[in-house]
Amino acid sequence: MTPARRNLGMLICLVTIVLAVLDMNIVSAATVPIVRDLDPVHGVDRLPWLVSSFALAATALLPLYGKLCDLYGAKRVLLGAVGTFLLGSALCGAAQSMTELIAFRALQGVGGGGLMSVTMVVIAHLKDPAERSAGKGGAMGGIVGGLGMAVGPLVGALFTDHLGWRWVFYVNLPLGLLVLVGAALVIKLPPAAGRRGLDFAGAALAAAFATGLLLVTEWGGKDYAWTSPQILGLAAATLAALGLFLWRQATAAEPVLPLSLFRIPEVRLGFAIQGLLGMGMTGSIVYVMLYLQIARGIAPTSASLYLIPMAAGMTAVGVLVGRLAARGHAHRTFLVVGGGCATLALVLLGLSGPATGLWAVCAELALLGCGLGQLVGQLITVVQEAAPRHQLGVATTGIRFFQTLGSALGAALFGTVLARAFAAGEPGRPLGSLRTLTGAAREHALRSFTDAVDVVFLSAGGVMALVLVLALRLPAAEPEPVGAAEAAEQALAA
Repeated sequence: MTPARRNLGMLICLVTIVLAVLDMNIVSAATVPIVRDLDPVHGVDRLPWLVSSFALAATALLPLYGKLCDLYGAKRVLLGAVGTFLLGSALCGAAQSMTELIAFRALQGVGGGGLMSVTMVVIAHLKDPAERSAGKGGAMGGIVGGLGMAVGPLVGALFTDHLGWRWVFYVNLPLGLLVLVGAALVIKLPPAAGRRGLDFAGAALAAAFATGLLLVTEWGGKDYAWTSPQILGLAAATLAALGLFLWRQATAAEPVLPLSLFRIPEVRLGFAIQGLLGMGMTGSIVYVMLYLQIARGIAPTSASLYLIPMAAGMTAVGVLVGRLAARGHAHRTFLVVGGGCATLALVLLGLSGPATGLWAVCAELALLGCGLGQLVGQLITVVQEAAPRHQLGVATTGIRFFQTLGSALGAALFGTVLARAFAAGEPGRPLGSLRTLTGAAREHALRSFTDAVDVVFLSAGGVMALVLVLALRLPAAEPEPVGAAEAAEQALAA
């Protein structure tokens, strides 16, 4: 591919990441109109499955996507994932009942699971060894992904208010078709390793483990008590699936997630840091929105605007980090500084109270964005540099897999922390009662809620502090870029 064609291919990849991240966050703003139109009586009870069906399907297939990239080529897998995602999006927009929408959302998740993860594999192949070492594509992909998380709820609110909730899904079609045609015509990648046997049993066990973990975190403490037979039995089955999966990966000829990757310090620590980062981001973005809407009484659309400082911080720092990395600065430095900034920002948010000015909250969110801008995307580059070239697909999708599992654990952990902290200030009063309280009782409950959210922010700060500790354990020396040895041999031969 010529340089111009590579740049166009990179642009197509970035549009794909925008498509993936927006879809994961844009639907949250349309939940109320969806329930009102499709099932006003029982829709609220089934609403969690609207989100869970997509997440379950997307997460369960992530390990398989990585292996498919290594065996059959990332371009083929990307085209298949985009096509499946577009079909699911069209069907979601045309759904006439909650049952249909949940089923089509799961189909959309089958394709959505490959959008971001497989796209990062394609980006790695599009770059030459020098660009890969600089982390150019990974940093830009991380920035675009982070911005999508920040502005997704705002975009969803605008579409819902002015065009209707179905356009939350229909907007994917023109962007997706652009990606599908552009990728087919522009992108050309090296041939795949070859069509060897695929470990379907390992993929099924990975899907069973991921599904069980997500269901435990989704149902635990909400639909069922944490100590109920349903949750304990599901947790036991999930642990059994994990044990069988690890055994299968140690014995299979072509494992979907080779355990040999965990012998590489950068990969092992990168997976752990990405999982913790997923937890920390869940504890920040989600609960910032709750804090602004409930504790400060700001409307949902207006509350989304307060995420702009965080998005601006991510963008500015992400661009700067990309340029510094291109000049040879170590990725480890950015991860350490980013972990420190994110930890400090979350601690400051945790110390905020009802009297804290909203300008101060914006400044804290901007600092959080500066931290996340150094973390998001850099880990992908670190892992891709350290992983063997023939395992680039599974290493890249592994990053996404651990982030998703971390986000699920974070949702469960911080949800429990919020409920317990609120119950300490308002014994016997459920969180949902805030909507019905008035007068002094409401003021006291709001204070208890604010205190509970502060505990969540401090807990998320603790998670980010672990990110900082693990980042410090990364090897100080940068690993040799993937493909550098081959490039050196070619240079010597010439």
